[in-house]
Amino acid sequence: MGEYSKALSSHERSLEIWKIALPPNHPDLASSYNNIGSVYDNMGEYSKALSSYERSVEIRKTALPPNHPDLASSYNNIGSVYYNMGEYSKALSSYERSLEIQKIALPPNHPNLASSYNNIGSVYYNMGEYSKALLSYGRSLEIRKIALPSNHPDLATSYNNIGNVHNNMGEYQKTLSSYERSLEIRKIALPPNHPDLATSYNNIGNVYNNMGEYSKALSSYERSLEIQKIALPPNHPDFAHSYNAIGMMYDNMGEYSKALSSYERSLEIRKIALPPNHPHSTGSDNNIGLVYYNMGEYSKALSSYEQSLEIQKIALPPNHPDLASYYNSIGSAYYNMGEYWKALSSYERSLEIWKKSLPPKHPHIGLVKRNIEIVKKKM
Repeated sequence: MGEYSKALSSHERSLEIWKIALPPNHPDLASSYNNIGSVYDNMGEYSKALSSYERSVEIRKTALPPNHPDLASSYNNIGSVYYNMGEYSKALSSYERSLEIQKIALPPNHPNLASSYNNIGSVYYNMGEYSKALLSYGRSLEIRKIALPSNHPDLATSYNNIGNVHNNMGEYQKTLSSYERSLEIRKIALPPNHPDLATSYNNIGNVYNNMGEYSKALSSYERSLEIQKIALPPNHPDFAHSYNAIGMMYDNMGEYSKALSSYERSLEIRKIALPPNHPHSTGSDNNIGLVYYNMGEYSKALSSYEQSLEIQKIALPPNHPDLASYYNSIGSAYYNMGEYWKALSSYERSLEIWKKSLPPKHPHIGLVKRNIEIVKKKM
């Protein structure tokens, strides 16, 4: 953070000098505002970044021709901030404005066009519009194939992004093919322990998991973890994710003691790497509960579920569907312990939340209703 503060101070000093020396709409002033915005962007101070980028674009609109590449750059930067803020419709509008200018200002297969299509694809992906995401990512890939060397890392990124879309569409063979192509390029283009290689192995593991091929998934997750151990600091949050994924595979394979060991390692790292009430800090606790539940150790399962729930109650809105999942799990633990009144109370709390947060015919609502019927028969 210290380096960002120095950069910010330097850019702000330059801006003060330019304000005195130059006319109010000089392009160099726009560049100064853009540089300040970039530092704020990297610091995660998105509202300040947006303010600086917007001041930059206002000057450029006055000082430059309407289709100047610097205007495209400004709109792209504004889109990036909105994207990071989760304001996807505003991000899309800015990215599309940038692309319109680039189409006029640049040759048809310029790499910047590929970047714009990629950015637009990412917005559609996060909006859940997968067919549109696939079209944009595909257009980006087409340009990159023409404009870049065959093993350029940006090609690997394109294949990876296309794989992400296919994965969310449930098209696992297509996903696997895209991820493997991405991995092939990264193995050639990047150092052997680059974090992006770890990401590729992790993604391939996710596909095998979705396909029910747990031993292959485990192998991929372990390869990802090996790279992370070399590439990342010892308590990086990505380690927690990898140990959690490995634990899930052991859990699915019925190797509960190994699952427990992996989940506990994940939990240790999350406790160090994340704030105490961070929503992600509970994932391992909940998974530990599931392992104990599968092992028939219901009181230990209950303890883990309740720890997770307490954190999630602080981190999440009161009717978030994840809270209902915890209450349902707690109800099942009480049911198996023979504490039927407590089970009923937990199931009913789960139903109450899911009714508020999910469509009336959602399978989760049917599940907890059946649980309520079963426990009532025991009372």
